[in-house]
Amino acid sequence: MITRHWTGRVKPEEAQNYINYLQKEILPHLRNLDGFTGAGINRRSLENGIEFLFVSNWASLEHIRAFAGENIEVAVVAEKAQKMMLDFDKEVRHYEVLE
Repeated sequence: MITRHWTGRVKPEEAQNYINYLQKEILPHLRNLDGFTGAGINRRSLENGIEFLFVSNWASLEHIRAFAGENIEVAVVAEKAQKMMLDFDKEVRHYEVLE
């Protein structure tokens, strides 16, 4: 299994809207993709916004490539989400799960 890690910082007043967006639009979409096995939404408050760490789980890098495109290191961030953000990672990190 491979995990895909991405971080974005949301305007405080948009935090709940962003959670709703992830739960109602992004996760249902991902669940329909071959090789997607789940995800975790992590949040922490900062002085200058709310940071989210989104960790998605995939069966393989090939499944990630089918979702993200040939350059799997590039973050996939919809315009709708970007409007809620103060800033976000343009690249993601992948980890092989050992246990």
